[in-house]
Amino acid sequence: MYNPATFSETDPKVIADLIDSHPLGMLISGGAGGLRASPVPFFLKRSNEFALVAHLARANDHWKDLEALRECLIVFQGANNYVTPSWYPSKAETGKVVPTWNYETVQVRGVPRVIHDTVWLNELVTDLTHRMESKRPEPWAVADAPENFIDAQLKAIVGLEITVTEVTGKWKMSQNRSRPDALGVAAGLANTDDPHHNLLAADKVRSRNR
Repeated sequence: MYNPATFSETDPKVIADLIDSHPLGMLISGGAGGLRASPVPFFLKRSNEFALVAHLARANDHWKDLEALRECLIVFQGANNYVTPSWYPSKAETGKVVPTWNYETVQVRGVPRVIHDTVWLNELVTDLTHRMESKRPEPWAVADAPENFIDAQLKAIVGLEITVTEVTGKWKMSQNRSRPDALGVAAGLANTDDPHHNLLAADKVRSRNR
């Protein structure tokens, strides 16, 4: 993707935090069936190799393409928002302003491996469930469901492990504007009376324009 140095993010922790907090990635590949895109929740597997793991419905033919491919792309989208030029102090000074869109995104390229082993799949869904349920007062666990029901569910999915080969992070948060304009964006986003207010995005803009 187009990624000017002003917006480029290379810190592995920052990138990992975005994936952890926005795990629904768009899995994209091109194969015999043409271009395919599937929204899939991924999570990071931190071991000797940086990898992403997930599962797909067996009825989704996307996995059949992936078995024959050596590369795929996953796009993760973080905070994003419309930016009105009315938030820029420079609007009153020069009038030379236009709207834009702020966003944070991570693109991951990697080698896909489709996994059919039910033991691996059971470990995957157990781990994923724990990650998503652990902060609930009464977390649900895979073991709470009847064993024969879980066995049937596992037969309806395939596992996916992506060995990561390239990661690109882009945090476009008004860094290309003057500091007064950037702070104007943050103030506009923080204004709950504004139809485009977004408190999380306001904090992101401030943190990138100190």
